[in-house]
Parts: sequence; structure tokens; C-alpha cells
Amino acid sequence: MGSVFNFRFNFDIPRKLPNTHFASDFTHIYTCDIFLANTPPNTSAITYTYQSFIQRFWTSTDKMLEARLEQASLLKKVVDAIKDLVQDCNFDCNDSGIALQAMDNSHVALVSMMLKAEGFSPYRCDRNVALGINLVSLTKVLRAAQNEDILTLKAEDSPDVINLVFESAATDRLSEYDIKLMDIDQEHLAIPETEYAATVEMPSVEFRRICADLGNLSESVTIEANKDGVKFSCQGEIGNGAITLRQHTNVENPEQNVTIALSEPVSLTFSLKYLTNFCKATGLSTSVRLCLSQEVPLLVEYGLGSGHLRFFLAPKIGDEE
Repeated sequence: MGSVFNFRFNFDIPRKLPNTHFASDFTHIYTCDIFLANTPPNTSAITYTYQSFIQRFWTSTDKMLEARLEQASLLKKVVDAIKDLVQDCNFDCNDSGIALQAMDNSHVALVSMMLKAEGFSPYRCDRNVALGINLVSLTKVLRAAQNEDILTLKAEDSPDVINLVFESAATDRLSEYDIKLMDIDQEHLAIPETEYAATVEMPSVEFRRICADLGNLSESVTIEANKDGVKFSCQGEIGNGAITLRQHTNVENPEQNVTIALSEPVSLTFSLKYLTNFCKATGLSTSVRLCLSQEVPLLVEYGLGSGHLRFFLAPKIGDEE
């Protein structure tokens, strides 16, 4: 039972926004002319551009979260990457953005996501709130969105549902869905700051290919970083395999760069089943960062603009290898 997380993790909890599209979300909806002539006192005005004209609304005060993504594909890819590791999790919202942290049932892997407020336009969260969501249900609803659709997440104060709105700029199609929220009692673990012995940055498609190729031979892979490069090797019933990458700079195509920062040699063995699962995040970023230290969980990180999607995986020890 060596490959189990024993340390604790801790994250700030984000907050939420108001609904700007539907009559049910507002006291009234006015076009510009009517609004300017009839603006009631002491109301909160929101300006929203859509279909080549501006509408202004004053909202009911119970709306407290709104987060608008220019492309629904981002959230779709994030959920696809983690739904096989965790089923139910809290999306923690505050004025910094939306975060997620959850551990798989075996307590071998932990996923941590952060979508920062600046990645949304607009973003509003009036107070810290945790939205408990079943990822299978969320996946079903997200299938209704095209990758290029604008996605807006909304919730009221003390919400029992989260509202998702998909807008197609190409067809002026607008869809609205509500997902029932869950009360999830989830412990927040404090992830300690770690000085890693080795940090490898490489193309995400290359990492996915390595995991797939070695996964045909074995259930485990040993990752060894030293002055000669980083080596991925495995031993299986039908034979052995090894792939070595050396530091490499491609001036014409920087996305193919391989960089290795090393303070001391390190060698650890991990489950290829989990690493292959992590590789479902390949579409989120052209590069992936691997951080290793002896007797410390592996960190696999994909960039999400100003945010990130991180996976932590406990190493195999002793007889597990």
C-alpha cells in the first residue's frame, strides 16, 4: 500500500455570478431606448452586446455567479480529462476564479484544476461557494455544446442548480440547461510546496505516444532523469521497451522543444493506467510538464492559459513494481 497520498492539500474556494440572458433572471429586460427612458433608481445595470445591438438589464439581487468562456471546448476537454478519475467533485468558486480538487477512489491520484478569473469575460463571483457536480451529468450536458460555442456558467445565491448557457455566434442559436447540484463533503488537502529534483517539459503529444507505446508491453513505467536525458522504460511478459529523450531546442518549431532541469538524478516507477488517463488532457496544451523527486508524487501539469490542470500520482514502491 505504498502508493497512497498521506499528505494534505489546501485550496482557496472561488465564488459566483448573475444570469444575463433570460427573463426569468431579471426583474425586467429593456432595449437601449426603453432602458434610458425608464431606468429605475438604485438598480444594478449590466451592458450586454448580442446580435449587433446593445441590451441593458437590471438584475434581481439573488444572482451571484457568472463566468463566461469564449469557447466551450475548454471546459469540455477538462471534464473529459478527469471524469474517469473522479465522479463527483466540488467546483470551488471565489473572486480569483474556479478551482477543482479531487482524489480518485484508490487515493493514488489527485487532480487539481484552476481556471483564473481573467480567463473568463466577464467573471463575477459575489461570495465563496462550492458547487457539487456529478461529472457524468456535466458531460452529458456539455455534449450539447459545439466547441466554438460561448459558454456561460451561472448560479444564484444558495443554489440548488447550476445554469449553463451555450451561444452560437454563427447561427444565433442559444441553449440553456440546469444541472442539479450535490452536497459533497470533500476534504481540501494542503499541497506542500516541493523543490523537485527534475523538471521535464516536452510536447504533450510525445508524452501521450510514449505512454501508449509502453502501455502495450507493461502496466508500469519507470521514469529516470539524469544528465543524459529522461528515459521511460518498462518490462513486460512479451519483452522490454525504453524511450530516451534528450534536451532539444527547435528554433523553427518551439512546440517540439524538450527541456530538462535537473538538480539530482531521480528514478521512479508509476502506473501506466493512470498516466494514460492523464494524457486525455493532451488537447488542452501543446506541452506538458513532468516534475519528479524521490518518494514524492509525480506532478503532470497542462497549462490552461493563465490557469492549469495538474495531476499528482503516487509512485509504486517495493513489490508493486
